[in-house]
Amino acid sequence: MNERGETVEPLPFQRRGTIDYMRVAGRRSVVHGLVEIDVTEARQCIRERKAETGETLSFTAFLVYCLARAIKDHPHVQAYCDWRGRIVSFDDIDVNVIIETTIDGERIGVPHVVRAANRRSLRSIHEEIRARQRNPDEGTQPPWASLAMRLPGIVRRQFWRLPQLFPRRWKRIAGTVAVTSVGMFGEGGGWGISPTNYTLQLTVGGIATKPGVVDEEIEPREYLSLTVTIDHDVVDGAPAARFVQRLTELLEDAHGL
Repeated sequence: MNERGETVEPLPFQRRGTIDYMRVAGRRSVVHGLVEIDVTEARQCIRERKAETGETLSFTAFLVYCLARAIKDHPHVQAYCDWRGRIVSFDDIDVNVIIETTIDGERIGVPHVVRAANRRSLRSIHEEIRARQRNPDEGTQPPWASLAMRLPGIVRRQFWRLPQLFPRRWKRIAGTVAVTSVGMFGEGGGWGISPTNYTLQLTVGGIATKPGVVDEEIEPREYLSLTVTIDHDVVDGAPAARFVQRLTELLEDAHGL
């Protein structure tokens, strides 16, 4: 008998995938970097475009566009080590992004892989993300995925070991790098820290207005809280730092806007 005021519900099968992912990802040797990036110029460009055309350019598309170009300059940040101890690198940069959409009146995040982002224009990435937001059911899990959630946990978790065993297959299914967001559902700054199965993941936090120094003058600036998570088994600290520096430059310069 349940106590008064107590509710007991079964764990949704969909949560099993998240639990399995976290358990496997938590065993990787990741390093988190908490970065604050001045995105005032980028946000201003987006607002000006909306005033001129009535269209709001996707900030996620802008982030993916800059990320792909930073990785192009530092390709080792998306390499993987396979089961034979070989480093596997990829020419194309496939970015797995969490896209905010509304299903049954509820705001949720759905995964989507932007393929070959390094060979795409900012406009084409924007249009693909907007199309995915309008059609959240497109590219949903196949029927066998629900059946797989009913398997024992030790069996289910083998899927999330694909990056360490068969990087090429992981790329075809889930991309080469990930961009996830904790800021899309709230206001203000703040970082999110999460384990990952990717060699490189960006966790997008909030955007907060803070005083900044421009031309020796203090003025309000908009700062993005960004967590850069890198697998230290594959990428050393110095290359990771150079990648973060390049990504910061592109974002602060409003590259592509």
